[in-house]
Amino acid sequence: MTMDGPPAATEQRQQRPHRDYYTALYQAALTISSSLELSQVLQSVVKSTTEAMQVKACALRLLDPASGQLYLSAVYGLSEDYLAKGVVSITQSAIDSEALRGQPVYIADARTDPRFQYQEAARAEGLVSILCVPLQVHGVAIGVMRVYTDRPTAFLDEDVKFLSILARLAALAIENARLYENVKNSYEGLMAALLGTPGSL
Repeated sequence: MTMDGPPAATEQRQQRPHRDYYTALYQAALTISSSLELSQVLQSVVKSTTEAMQVKACALRLLDPASGQLYLSAVYGLSEDYLAKGVVSITQSAIDSEALRGQPVYIADARTDPRFQYQEAARAEGLVSILCVPLQVHGVAIGVMRVYTDRPTAFLDEDVKFLSILARLAALAIENARLYENVKNSYEGLMAALLGTPGSL
C-alpha cells in the first residue's frame, strides 16, 4: 500500500503522542471484555478510533455475502445525509473489495479516486483521505473499517497498525457476540425441551 502524502501531514502525525493509541487500545479491549452489547462495543470502538487518530470520522461495515453489500454497523463523525447516499457494494467499491482480500487500502483523495464509490458524496461531506482495513475472523474477512479525514493526509505505518489492531478487536467482539447468541439459543432450546414447553416441539 502506498503511504505517500503531503509532508506537512506526515510531520503533524509524527508529533502526535503515542499514548493516545495505547489508551484507545486499552479502552477498546476493556469495553470488549466487559460488555456483550455488540452495538455498544462497536460504537465505542469507532468513537475511540476517531479521537485517537485525530480524523474526521470512522465507520465499520459488515459484509453480507449473499448480496455483496456492506451494511453499516457503527459510525462516528459522518452526517445523516452522507450515510443516506446509497448502498455500498463490493462490485462498485474497489477500496472495500481490495480490503476484503486482506490488505489495508489507502486513498489520498476520495473526491477523485475511482476506487471510491461515492465521489460526489465525499466532496459534499468534505472527505479527502481514507484508510480502510479488513475485519477478519479466523482469516476470513467479514467486513471493513474505514477512517476519513477532511484534509490531505499521509498515514504512517503506526496509523495502519493501530487501525488494523482495532479492526481485529472489533472482529473479536462480533465473533464473541455470535458465539454468545448461539450458546444462549442452545440453552433456551434445551431448557424448553426439558420443561416440555411449546418451544420444544
